[in-house]
Amino acid sequence: MPSPDDIATAVGTVVDPELRRPLAELGMVGAVSVDGAAATVEIRLTIAACPKQSQIEEAVRSAAQSAGAASVTVTFSVMGDEERQALTDRLHGGRSPEDRFGPNSLTRVIAVTSGKGGVGKSTVAANLAVALAKRGQKVGLLDADVFGFSIPGLLGIEGEKPTKVGEMILPPVAHDVSVISIGMFVEPHTPVSWRGPMLHRTVRQFLADVYYGDIDVLVCDLPPGTGDVAISLGQMVPHADVLVVTTPQSTASDVAERSGLVARQLGQNVIGVVENMSDWTDADGTHHAMFGTGGGQDVANRLGVPLLGTIPLTPAVIAAGNSGEPIVMNAHDPAAVSIEQLVDAVEASAQPIRKIPLRIERDVK
Repeated sequence: MPSPDDIATAVGTVVDPELRRPLAELGMVGAVSVDGAAATVEIRLTIAACPKQSQIEEAVRSAAQSAGAASVTVTFSVMGDEERQALTDRLHGGRSPEDRFGPNSLTRVIAVTSGKGGVGKSTVAANLAVALAKRGQKVGLLDADVFGFSIPGLLGIEGEKPTKVGEMILPPVAHDVSVISIGMFVEPHTPVSWRGPMLHRTVRQFLADVYYGDIDVLVCDLPPGTGDVAISLGQMVPHADVLVVTTPQSTASDVAERSGLVARQLGQNVIGVVENMSDWTDADGTHHAMFGTGGGQDVANRLGVPLLGTIPLTPAVIAAGNSGEPIVMNAHDPAAVSIEQLVDAVEASAQPIRKIPLRIERDVK
């Protein structure tokens, strides 16, 4: 028969679906008792209305059964204020954006920007994040397009809400990407009309208070243009890498160049240009060039950076945007192939992690 320690050890390995760490590490495994082959397990939730309670219960029951329990009763209690604050401090630490994503951080920040709206910037950001996660990287996605947020719809998580634990915000997870958007805090179809100070505060909160986990990459979907949000992000994360998105049209590419120039003025590193809605040839040999050709290369030439990718506007891209299933999940579509090639180039553009020398104190006798 299993012992209480056997059950507790097995249950402790269950990963919390929001915090994405083992329950034992989070201090969420409470009292465990065993009567013959029947086990009772207490789980200490961070908040009373935990949206993942049923998911946790199922995983805990399965873990206890794998340790030898024939029947499992899972009970729930809630952490006290001091326990919850201690957990928040341990995970989050109340660090500023500069501390969490500054020059000494191991997290790479990639800002996806454009000079104008309607060029598919959010589609590029969403697919970039999902493609990186598919490759095994831990990824966060910050939808900073406060006025025109579309990331929740593109990832199929419209209606999902973050969980608040003290001052820490736990974002929903879609396709293994931790996602935050102002669209998760407002009612559907509600416009957001904010001035600069509110925009700055929102960007800061999304960088400081949202717990993305120990992520390798944070992808930021910026609003079009060169306004308050771009400036705020540039001030808080001045070392971020920037991808400039344009379409092949000359009118779009002329405006896209400006976003790259502003990023440089803020000290950010423009790593390249992405041409979205590019031309392509279908299976019948018909060539499609809905928005002309050459705009992406023109922007890249003027900015003096490489054209990292061209993403064709195939029917599957349009369908993916409406379905909430990123096109990169469709491995055979030309657009998905192009995005994977873009991700290759983005990964290759990463700067080596700066080595910080360790100071070793030696006893002097």
